[in-house]
Amino acid sequence: MAEARPGTPADGRVRAVIDAVRPCVDRGRFAVKRITGDAVEVEADCFADGHDALRAVLLWRPEAESAWREVEMTSPGNDRWTASFVAGPPGRYRYTVVAWVDHFLSWRRGLARREDPEDLRVAALAGAELVMRAAARAAGEDRERLSDWAARLRREHDARALKDLGLDEALGAIAARYPDRGLAAAWPLEMPLVVDRERARFSTWYELFPRGASTEPARHGTLRDVEARLEYVAGMGFDVVYLAPIHPIGRTQRKGRNNALAAADGDLGSPWAIGTAEGGHKALHPALGTLQDFRRLLAKAQQLGLEIALDLAYQCSPDHPYVKEHPPWFRRRPDGSVQYAENPPKKYQDIYPFDFETEDWRGLWEELKSVLDFWIGEGVGIFRVDNPHTKAFAFWEWLIGEVKREHPEVIFLSEAFTRPKPMHRLAKLGFTQSYTYFAWRNTKHELTEYFSELAHGPGREYFRSNVWPNTPDILTEALQFGGRPMFMARLALAATLAASYGIYGPAYELMEAAPREPGSEEYLDSEKYQLRHWDLERPGSLRAFAALLNRIRRENAALQSDWSLRFFATDNDSLLCYAKTTPARDNAIVVVVNLDPHNAHSGWIELDLRTLGVEEGSQYQMHDLLSGARFLWQGARNFVRLDPARAPAHIFRLRRRVRREQDFDYFL
Repeated sequence: MAEARPGTPADGRVRAVIDAVRPCVDRGRFAVKRITGDAVEVEADCFADGHDALRAVLLWRPEAESAWREVEMTSPGNDRWTASFVAGPPGRYRYTVVAWVDHFLSWRRGLARREDPEDLRVAALAGAELVMRAAARAAGEDRERLSDWAARLRREHDARALKDLGLDEALGAIAARYPDRGLAAAWPLEMPLVVDRERARFSTWYELFPRGASTEPARHGTLRDVEARLEYVAGMGFDVVYLAPIHPIGRTQRKGRNNALAAADGDLGSPWAIGTAEGGHKALHPALGTLQDFRRLLAKAQQLGLEIALDLAYQCSPDHPYVKEHPPWFRRRPDGSVQYAENPPKKYQDIYPFDFETEDWRGLWEELKSVLDFWIGEGVGIFRVDNPHTKAFAFWEWLIGEVKREHPEVIFLSEAFTRPKPMHRLAKLGFTQSYTYFAWRNTKHELTEYFSELAHGPGREYFRSNVWPNTPDILTEALQFGGRPMFMARLALAATLAASYGIYGPAYELMEAAPREPGSEEYLDSEKYQLRHWDLERPGSLRAFAALLNRIRRENAALQSDWSLRFFATDNDSLLCYAKTTPARDNAIVVVVNLDPHNAHSGWIELDLRTLGVEEGSQYQMHDLLSGARFLWQGARNFVRLDPARAPAHIFRLRRRVRREQDFDYFL
């Protein structure tokens, strides 16, 4: 028997073609991401030769189940077919598409066009055969009704009556429930989908160092101090409290203040130099408290509507038990010493990275997973992952997949300030959210280009941004020299451009702006290396401004997702204008920001009224949610002026005019 040539179908009678299925990430290699309750909209290019009618269905199922659910697809034209299903609870799902030539539907369409009586009688007999086949696939009352329909098609002779009978909508709907799919074409891939909880899309983070939470100068903070600090954070409207590492800090090669190579007596070292003989990644720094204190902290956070996020830093101090217990997990230098972390010219002598090329890579992977298992067991559901781009990609795909199979609600934030392709690869591999380049995007062109890419580029299917104007590692030049207006403007941008954002506090709201040295983005007297006491009542704090921004975010659904972001033209490059809307356009937010912290700027903005759901020529009210002021606008082109000394931004809620029967107008 001759071998089939490459590309020969299993059954050459299959005529339907499925040319593409979307959304799709790397031909189905990686999952698209959605949130519980989202409509997962799927489209496919489906067609067949000739003029026969086609039908297509979307199939979907939770990955742990074998039975598919079906949704009939419809075609708006041009052989594109669409359907959707609602994303269920967090977890992994699969979807695909099946299409076939439907001879029953083709017969009905042809019957509708026939007028010749003899043609109608012949067509009726052909239709009766198709209906009987459908009856054979049916059961119960449906089988009886279809059998009766076929019999009537055979015995009726009046042409007009035959046509009406063949086109009976109710009977046609019954037959359509039992199609002949024996020659159906199936998309060869089961496309992966990851569904996350709402906080994966909309979250507001506040980072703090537990040892700096003390209310008394020079006293090391504790978890009880962090517990007391929670009401302050909740009062500003944040919902995720991210703690710098809470583990024991190594003593060997400990760094001093301002990253000094030699530590002085009493220097605390960097929390990212994890581990002492007393414990490592599953232990608490003894000065912070006990596991019982940690559990109290989680309970208090839950009462306040907060979640605690932990830092996941897979690296060790020279004193970590792993160094002695598992020598093969670390790379050696030519002199036999363990290779410390470095990114020339930077050196991190107090940190040993793991060697992901170790012969014992399976043992390493399992142990690192046990760290996550431990803290998830304590009730932690969010992890900020330190420098994931310096660990093996295959490891992350395995680790996150294993963890989310057991705990689909867990959220992973990737802190990978690296090249775009590695950042996107990490997101594809399973990271729920990702840090961005926001801190270094300052001009109108930079912000427009970058956030348009995040909101509308192909990466939006898997890359969820979380933007930070500062971190313990990043004090940008803009913040160093922009003063209070720049701190306010960057906070307003972060809170409105992205559904998820965070700040490192209290440094941000207290506007810490002194660099370690000129040209550096490191903080002077960085909390990474020493104890800092923060006066939360310091005059001029941005605490109230942050609280107002976060309240605006909570009260306006348009700001709780990213895909609706649209930028509008301005005639002044110091003014940035953009909007977000809900799908129904019942909530529309327009933001205008003065990007110059030193000078007042004015100009004309050009709104896209259709995007905002405003009828051309109608009046609408712009309610500034920051100041409370209200402005009556008409048309697309309008004038704004922003003085950064007073307020560097407008955050407008657009309110449309509504007229009641009594001719009483109001704005909604």
